[in-house]
Amino acid sequence: MGWLIDKLRKNKEVKSMFDLDLFQEPTHRAYLKKMALETCINFIGRAISQSDFRFMKDGKRQINDWDYLLNIRPNTDQSAAEFWQDFVFKLIHENEVLAILTDSNDLLIADSFDREEYAVFPDIFSNVTVKDYTFNRTFKMDEVIFIPYNNEKLTTFMQGMFDDYGDLFGRMIEINMRNNQIRGTVDIESTQSLDKENQGKLQNFIDRLFKSFKNNTVAIVPQLKGFKYTEVAKGDNNGKSVEELSKLKRDLVNEVAIILGIPVSLIHGDMTEYETAIKAYIKFCIGPLNKKISDELNAKLIEKENYLKGEKIKVQGISELNALEVADAVDKLRASGVYNGNQIRVKLGDEPVDNPLLEEYVMTKNYESTKGGENKNNET
Repeated sequence: MGWLIDKLRKNKEVKSMFDLDLFQEPTHRAYLKKMALETCINFIGRAISQSDFRFMKDGKRQINDWDYLLNIRPNTDQSAAEFWQDFVFKLIHENEVLAILTDSNDLLIADSFDREEYAVFPDIFSNVTVKDYTFNRTFKMDEVIFIPYNNEKLTTFMQGMFDDYGDLFGRMIEINMRNNQIRGTVDIESTQSLDKENQGKLQNFIDRLFKSFKNNTVAIVPQLKGFKYTEVAKGDNNGKSVEELSKLKRDLVNEVAIILGIPVSLIHGDMTEYETAIKAYIKFCIGPLNKKISDELNAKLIEKENYLKGEKIKVQGISELNALEVADAVDKLRASGVYNGNQIRVKLGDEPVDNPLLEEYVMTKNYESTKGGENKNNET
């Protein structure tokens, strides 16, 4: 196809017989893809950025340098919330994310890198670039935080979907602009020949005339004999096409949200069935991401021997239960003797405390009497 276009461009006579625009790729609306992806990915990123990364040992939180890096200030230019939002964005958008620790103890997210994979040895990362700086050294897999998203097929599917939506959106904009265009014809009685010079003068006069109509609140033009303007279309389409464009953009966001596991009602701020939607969001979207992150942090920041002794990194986020919202359930679990107080504190995202009373399993008189009544009935 390229040689044909070159031929047509060189031969002006042949070129005039063809419209070269027919051979051009349709323009995809790149901002549609960016809008849909950033809306959904940032929605996830804001949730993950609220997480608290805790170094635990025997159920007690340990405060160390990594606790400060992961929760307060990973590097000189980012807060922890900004870091984790950027981390999640790169993970989903680029299908993988790499974070490195510099000699100055800054935790940085790489913008680009080369990965050399090995079967039985740690993979090597080279040409690691952050902003405009490329590190001269290489990094081994066990020296970095690296998480793949493993959605290459998903990425291919989304790219095809964006292309289709881009074509449709572009066509709808063209139709919308045409439907809302003001069009008219001009009848001219003239005895002069319409050569190029006269055509240019006439067109210049018409352009200045209708520029006055377009820009001025009050436009007064001379009424010329033999010059008659007839309006063919007034450009009144009642905004129907605009509503269709908005619906198309909403549908595209919905498709991406469903792919990423976000309930569409949440992404649009719909509060109907909020409790059900937020539970599904935490279970099928935030939970798996937090698991990926915590697994990688435990593998890279905790030695195997220490992990087996009870040390681990725990990610506490919006997936944790709200004590005030589940107070009745907590009361029943405690009163029935199923859990002790410290076990319930852990489930609520809090640390156990050194209180002997909270280590005891208790059963209230209500449950004891119920149990006694059941036994009595069984005896009879």
